[in-house]
Amino acid sequence: MILVTGATGTVGRAVVNLLLEADQKVAAVTRDPASAALPADAQVVGGDPASPETLKSALHGVEAILLSPRAVGDAATELLSLAADAGVQRVVVLSAVSVQYGGGYRRFAGEFKAAEDAASASGLHPTFLRCADFAANTLAWAPQIRATGVVRGAYGHAATSPLHQRDIAEVAVQALLDPLHAGHAYALTGPQSLTQHDKARLVGRAIGMELPFEEISPQQARQAMLAQGLPEDVPDRLLGYLAACLQQPGPSTDTVAELLHRPALTFARWATDHAAAFRN
Repeated sequence: MILVTGATGTVGRAVVNLLLEADQKVAAVTRDPASAALPADAQVVGGDPASPETLKSALHGVEAILLSPRAVGDAATELLSLAADAGVQRVVVLSAVSVQYGGGYRRFAGEFKAAEDAASASGLHPTFLRCADFAANTLAWAPQIRATGVVRGAYGHAATSPLHQRDIAEVAVQALLDPLHAGHAYALTGPQSLTQHDKARLVGRAIGMELPFEEISPQQARQAMLAQGLPEDVPDRLLGYLAACLQQPGPSTDTVAELLHRPALTFARWATDHAAAFRN
């Protein structure tokens, strides 16, 4: 059995689906089972990873855990202690490239590093997936694209190598199932360094229209994200990292291709896969 925290998130949901396709038993953790819309073949676990006692009974029979630091919060040490007591063998941590390469606000990199440290000290065999910015972060543009046909954002010339969630999920499944990945820290990025202008152009191509990028101040961009209902930390995570990548482009690695034995998926592919989200 594989236990997935953050099972309704962008990566967690993809991991659940891939594990089921591989005929693996999956315990998918969610705070709200009624609205989670998880696959019928998954064992849906109602609980809060930030309150590990709610998951204690679900840990029995689990071989490996996918740990989402954003889902677990400050409770990683407690959750992994319970996991070790239950006989769990491995943990795969969804971390960030900022742990290794820097960039963005230190407190966010510190949260991921704390989760890695908790995994290292837990007695479980850990694997760290240090991910570049998710291509899916671009979905924050969707409401304004549908409404105005324009992207208004900050740091238009900041360059990152955005990562398709399918690639993260495939690497995570490898690490969850194969003990040979234990002890490794993988820096995962997309295959191309792209500015915000580049990404707007590629989303426009995917939906069949020219999509201009208009520069606004970071403060305006932050307020627009909050007005969409995004959690308060999200603008700081996104804008803080983009500000750093304006000065120094985010890293690009070949790790995804090396692990999956195929090219990493491009942002253009991601935009095509999610074109419906940007159309009226």
